[in-house]
Amino acid sequence: MTSYANNSQPGFVPAGATAGDRWREWVDRHSGTFFIAPAVTLVLIFAIFPTVYSMIFALSRVRFTGDGLKFRFVGLRNFAKQFFGSDQVHFLGRTEPVSILGTIVFVAVSLAVLYWLYKSWKKSTWVAMLGRTISAAMAIFLTWLLAASLISGNSIGTLYTTLFYVLVGCFVQFVIGTGLAFLCSQPIRGKNFFRVIFFIPLMVTPLGVGYAMKMVADITKGPFEPFLSFVGLQDWVWSADPWSARMVMMICDSWQWIPFIFICMLAALENVPRDHVEAAQVDGASSFHIFREVTWPQVVPVAVTVLLIRAIEAFKIMDLPNIMTGGGPGSSTESMTLHSVYVWRANDMGTSAAIAYLLLILTVVVCASFFNYVVLGQIRKARA
Repeated sequence: MTSYANNSQPGFVPAGATAGDRWREWVDRHSGTFFIAPAVTLVLIFAIFPTVYSMIFALSRVRFTGDGLKFRFVGLRNFAKQFFGSDQVHFLGRTEPVSILGTIVFVAVSLAVLYWLYKSWKKSTWVAMLGRTISAAMAIFLTWLLAASLISGNSIGTLYTTLFYVLVGCFVQFVIGTGLAFLCSQPIRGKNFFRVIFFIPLMVTPLGVGYAMKMVADITKGPFEPFLSFVGLQDWVWSADPWSARMVMMICDSWQWIPFIFICMLAALENVPRDHVEAAQVDGASSFHIFREVTWPQVVPVAVTVLLIRAIEAFKIMDLPNIMTGGGPGSSTESMTLHSVYVWRANDMGTSAAIAYLLLILTVVVCASFFNYVVLGQIRKARA
């Protein structure tokens, strides 16, 4: 029988080895490939293949036939339609006319972004400058869109409606969730009870949250009807006004996702060493200064990471506006995800895929910029 005990070189096969020995040695040498092959296969099937196939959809005009789907290559027309074609108002909003205030804001922000890009030129690598250039281009484009639509008194489209849910909604959720976590981390009575209560909304499905909040927000039969009648708003319909409808969407989304931020920040706050806090108290520091100088620097890595995860999830909001308003009034509460779904239901598969890829680009640029310029900056500052 052949022995391999005296040779530790992997893949070594003695000259007198049998065919069975060579086969076993070959299997042993490629065992790592065999172990990861199922995972790689699943990734190829369920991730890479749909991604490539959806890109084909985005670059084509898709038509249903008796034999299946018929593709006609149209290049970037599905994308261009969102910026210059029939869907421009739906996607970008109304951008005419541009007010003087909008022009001033656009010029001021653009100059500031270009100055920041110029200052970064000498101390950044070409890879970093490429990323900064992409971030700067996105910032200038979004500033122009904001100046031409909202600041000029025009309506916004699904792109800025999505950003409203992400930026404003995540900020409100983070402030409230962190505040509740800070309170529950203090030695107060009944804090375990409040921890359970604050966590309950996260266990409710988005569908349940949507229908529950739709009933709560009912101004004719909901729980707030007596209060609205008392203040003379019995004839007010929140779903008929674009901004009130967006605010209700944000409140409902916040009710569902504040517990996520609460539980993560509570874990971070309770892991802050008590001796650091007690030392600051002995030195006479106030509660505000203790939180700013002692507690916050130690929880900031968790805080920015949680905020980044929540922002990525907020870009995909669809259930609440679909259930509560159907995207209305008009398309004022319609997110980009819901916009893509509605177009898909109309059997315009190519445009639906193009909108999904535009959402992907927006999410990647915004979240990558936030991570590089805010998250890493706060972590370096906390470690300094």
